[in-house]
Amino acid sequence: MFNSVDFKEYRKILGFNNQALFKDFLSAKDIKPKIDFGYIELLNHRLCEIFIKLNNIYFNKIDIDKFLDKHLFGVYNLLKQNNIIDRLNNQGRRKEEVYFSWIRGYLVVEYFKNSLCDIFSVEMEKISCIGGDDFSSLDTFKRTPSADLQINDFHIEIQSGFVGINDIKEHKVREAKRLFYENNKKTILLHFDLFNGQVAFVDISSIYDDDLNWITRQQMEGQSVFNIEQNYFKWLLTKNPPKFNEIMEG
Repeated sequence: MFNSVDFKEYRKILGFNNQALFKDFLSAKDIKPKIDFGYIELLNHRLCEIFIKLNNIYFNKIDIDKFLDKHLFGVYNLLKQNNIIDRLNNQGRRKEEVYFSWIRGYLVVEYFKNSLCDIFSVEMEKISCIGGDDFSSLDTFKRTPSADLQINDFHIEIQSGFVGINDIKEHKVREAKRLFYENNKKTILLHFDLFNGQVAFVDISSIYDDDLNWITRQQMEGQSVFNIEQNYFKWLLTKNPPKFNEIMEG
């Protein structure tokens, strides 16, 4: 009978004393694909097109060239210089696509900050990004929840949708409830449905466990999600944004 000694000797003859390294060799996992920066340039160009089109119809137009230069190309160059794109967790997807998904959401937050000032009746300096925007290393980048903001006494969660499916993941609701229980701080989620041009306002600290809007989303591997009903949507992006106090009173 063959045994582990025979197997070890076989691997040694082939030049491998380490089983893990031999597994990587046979599966070619030791060959890391290089980032296709030409592809990323095309993705960046598409982001430019998206936000230029949005800015053309938006009630509160901004200097879009300046915005893209700072928040798209400026951040992209920092991520590239600090070798962060190559080290992104690809979650089964190409790293270029992970980068695209992340920076698209980041741009949504930055683009609508002026409107948040109008909605919450605050100055820009009063809107703080929890964790800050640190793109100097992978570790600090991972700890930067760019969609988490602090406005007045509210924790603000910003998320964006691009395909017309508007859900909130269960773990976000659990975290909001924990924050409210421990610190009496409410979490308001603003969901930007850019496919339909509307924005929902949801107090996710107060969602009941037995709410009928909890569903199982098969496209998300059977995860439980809170489906955002149409009555949560209070702002059409072609119109002036509502005041938060009016939304809460309504």
